[in-house]
Amino acid sequence: MTGYKKEDSFELPVEYEGKEMIFPASLVQMGYTYKIYVQLDDQRIIFEPDEERNFRAICEDDNSIKMISPGIVKAIGLALEKHLK
Repeated sequence: MTGYKKEDSFELPVEYEGKEMIFPASLVQMGYTYKIYVQLDDQRIIFEPDEERNFRAICEDDNSIKMISPGIVKAIGLALEKHLK
């Protein structure tokens, strides 16, 4: 079963700058690992576990990464840790 993927969609509540926001997200399981795709406006940020089981963020479009606030990416990562660990 090489290439097997299972995807589950959900809404991720994130608190950022005193406001609660909801982002569409999907958990994609691939073998023994997984990635979480979070839709942030017109960008999709990929979160994946690193070697220490913390989340690392990857932007699909390198050209627009400068337009994304590092603070919101960190807030999304913290929300994922809170809800998934």
